[in-house]
Amino acid sequence: MSELAQLDGSVFVTDGGIETDLIFHRGADIPEFASFVLHENAAGEAMLRDYFVDYFRVGADAGLGLVLETATWRASRDWGVKLGYDAGRLRSVNQRAAEFMLALCAAESAGIVVVSGCVGPRGDAYSDVGPASADEALTYHRPQVEVLADSGVALLTALTLTNVNEAIGFVRAASERSVPAVVSFTVETDGRLPSGMGLAEAIETVDAETDAAAAYFMINCAHPDHFTHVLTGSDPALGRVRGIRANASRQSHVELDNSTELDDGDPTEFGGQLAALHAARGQLSVLGGCCGTDVRHIAAIAAAHRGG
Repeated sequence: MSELAQLDGSVFVTDGGIETDLIFHRGADIPEFASFVLHENAAGEAMLRDYFVDYFRVGADAGLGLVLETATWRASRDWGVKLGYDAGRLRSVNQRAAEFMLALCAAESAGIVVVSGCVGPRGDAYSDVGPASADEALTYHRPQVEVLADSGVALLTALTLTNVNEAIGFVRAASERSVPAVVSFTVETDGRLPSGMGLAEAIETVDAETDAAAAYFMINCAHPDHFTHVLTGSDPALGRVRGIRANASRQSHVELDNSTELDDGDPTEFGGQLAALHAARGQLSVLGGCCGTDVRHIAAIAAAHRGG
C-alpha cells in the first residue's frame, strides 16, 4: 500500500457537508441524500464541479493539502435499489464518480489533493444498524470497494459507520484490494457510538479483527463539543484517530432528523475548535466538516490553524 500524503505531519482539510450544502444552498434534488445521482447528467456534474472548486481555492489560499471524497456515500446496493439502480448501473456510477474527481483535481487544483473513494453505511448513519456480522459487511461492501479501488483513488474511506462489524468488513474488503482504508465513526452527544460502545474500544476491536489494517480512524457527524472530552483521554487506541469531520450543529442526531431548517452553527467558532483539537493532539492531521458545514467553515479552520 502506498504512503498517504495526509500522514506526513502536515494539516490537510476536507470539504464540508456535501449533501446539506447541495440541498440547502444549491437547491439540488438528491433523494435519500444520494449525491451520486448528480453524475447522471451534465447539469448535475456542473453543480458538483462548482461545489468542489470552492475548496480548491481554500486549500490554495491557505497552502494546505486537501482530502476529497467521491460523491458515492450512498452508492451501494441497498440504497441503490431504493433509487432504481441495479448492480451494473451502480458499478458505472461509482466508476464515473472516481474518474470525475480525479480529472477535476488534475484540472483545477494547484496543490496536493488526495482523492478518497467514499463508502457509506448499509443502514442509517444515525443508528446502530447495518450488517449483523463482519462477513456480511464484507460481502455487502466488496462490490463498491472493488470498483472504487480499481478506479485509481488513493484510499477508501467509510464515513458515518455506527458499528464495529461493518467497520471490520469494510477494512477487510479494502485489504483484499491492497488499498488503504479509513474508518470514520459516527458518535452521539456523549462521544460514544450509537450502540453505547466507547470510541477507543471500537478502534481496538476493529484493529484486533483486521491485524490493524486500517490506515487510520476518524470521527464524523458530531459537533466538537460531543467528542472533544473523549480525545483528551489517555487510551493508546485514540492515537489511531487522525481525522475529524465535524457537524456545525450542537443538536443531537434525533433533533437533526426532525429539523426542517439547516443549523450551520458559527463557522468562526467551529474553525477555532477544530484548530484547537489539532494543537492539543498533533496527530489529528485531517480536519473538515460534515452536516451543516460549507466552505465558510473550512476556510475558518484554515484561518484558525494559521493563527489569523
